[in-house]
Amino acid sequence: MPGTFGKLFEKGGKMDIYNLTEVIANQGFPIALSILLIFRIDKFMQEIVIAQKEGYRQILENTKEIHHTITSLNQQNREYYSLHFSEVQKDLAGVKVELGKIE
Repeated sequence: MPGTFGKLFEKGGKMDIYNLTEVIANQGFPIALSILLIFRIDKFMQEIVIAQKEGYRQILENTKEIHHTITSLNQQNREYYSLHFSEVQKDLAGVKVELGKIE
């Protein structure tokens, strides 16, 4: 039998231990290493996904906080300008009364 696996069997189908260990060393190790690397890459990818989800969560939380702050500032501005507008109206009403007295 030609090839690496053909070397396992010699002299009527008996297995040679030396050839068996040679096949395991030459082909088994790279296969085992490849499987190990696949599992490590998978673990690494899972860690990346977890970190990305945490980043998205923090961005969403910060966005909500910014939205709340802007809404609060808008409300304060509306209250301030509403109060200021009322005072200006009162002042204008007083000026109108004084103008009416002058005529």
